Amino acid sequence: MDVEKVAEVAPAVDDDGRLRTGTVWTATTHAITAIIGSGVLALPWSVAQMGWILGPIALVGCAYITYFTAVLLSDCYRSPDPVHGKRNYTYMDAVRSCLGPRDVALCGIAQYAILWGAIVGYTITAATGIMSVVRSNCRHYKGHGADCSQEGTTYLVLFGLVEVVLSQLPSLEKVTFISIVAAVMSFTYSFVALFLSAAKFATNHRAYGTILGSKIGGPGGVSAPTRTWNFLQALGNIAFAYTYSMLLIEIQDTVKSPPSENVTMKRASLYGIGVTTAFYVSLGCIGYAAFGNDAPGNILTGFDEPFWLIDLANIAVVIHLVGAYQVYAQPVFACYEKWLRSRYPESAFFHREYALRLPGGRAMRFTMCKLVLRTAFVATTTIVSLMLPFFNAILGLLGAAAFWPLTVYFPVTMYITQAKVPRGSRKWLALQALNVGALLVSLLAAVGSVADIVQRLGHVTMFKTQL
Repeated sequence: MDVEKVAEVAPAVDDDGRLRTGTVWTATTHAITAIIGSGVLALPWSVAQMGWILGPIALVGCAYITYFTAVLLSDCYRSPDPVHGKRNYTYMDAVRSCLGPRDVALCGIAQYAILWGAIVGYTITAATGIMSVVRSNCRHYKGHGADCSQEGTTYLVLFGLVEVVLSQLPSLEKVTFISIVAAVMSFTYSFVALFLSAAKFATNHRAYGTILGSKIGGPGGVSAPTRTWNFLQALGNIAFAYTYSMLLIEIQDTVKSPPSENVTMKRASLYGIGVTTAFYVSLGCIGYAAFGNDAPGNILTGFDEPFWLIDLANIAVVIHLVGAYQVYAQPVFACYEKWLRSRYPESAFFHREYALRLPGGRAMRFTMCKLVLRTAFVATTTIVSLMLPFFNAILGLLGAAAFWPLTVYFPVTMYITQAKVPRGSRKWLALQALNVGALLVSLLAAVGSVADIVQRLGHVTMFKTQL
């Protein structure tokens, strides 16, 4: 009887000996945290570059493509059978199982470059958010004409120190609470931006904007080349704002079964992308209606009052980025730590665990490898962020390079291989057309990002982040 009772309460261990506790709701919060970034605040500007027709079409179209390819990718967590096959613990494992080793190198370069690039961008954006809070308070108390310029090196370093501590958490499953908080924060600043835009739209008593977006020449217009680069960059911004495929397999690996992991992950993707799309379309269109073609690059910078609400939104941005940093960094940690442990199986540096007792009787376990290398990773990322304060523009280029292979090409190609879709069939032709279209979007967005980088190069001061 006692044995039976123990068996009844003992947690179920999965077929690979691991205990997974993730549900559709924890996977959804991870997905929302990964998808919704501070880039949502730039969507009104992006819609302004495309106009009332192409802007909303791009927002909805990219959402559908992201969900469609996420469904395909969810079936590749196990192979060759999506329900009973062998588990693939990472995106690269799935590529290796479905396509073979020769595609793994391209996948690894694209995936971890964009993950690390996003982390650098998050570090810079977090420092900018803190500077925005300080500037907002300065303008409120000293007047809107006061000199409230800020220098963000200190804030950038402080953000890095926080991430050093959080990086010692064991895995993506252990940052679920941080991910939930980050998802709540993303709702917070999105709602604030949406509320302020709606209030401004209501006071205008009309919707601004034009059918084709920003004008060429004349009062308030831009030059034809600038219009072209901005349009392409806006297209890229919208496409990459939905990207989270590079984290989908890692998130799916936290989910318990039954039901099968692919069923749970498809629901989580539907919920996560659905919520994200509602925010993106609402904020992008209402923000454009409020500001028209003069929509600022960061919608929050278009408001001065109420200063406390704008401060709340910027603080929420910073807290969200604290969590999103870990959601993006943990797969990077897992990748190189797994490789090092297999390369040096006898080394105590990589395998011996130490325990640090915490208040409440708990203990944090770590290896020297985790303590030293994760700290070095965060420190290096912080230094690069200080050296390249214009890195957000380069991040756009990294996103352009990664969107096609990670979001479309690999999921589609893996699905075709695993599902044995006949070559030349209607389904095969439709999937290949999606491949070509995504490649074209990536190339065009890359052109726009390169042009933006060239323009920014003449205004860069290394180790100096200013607002």
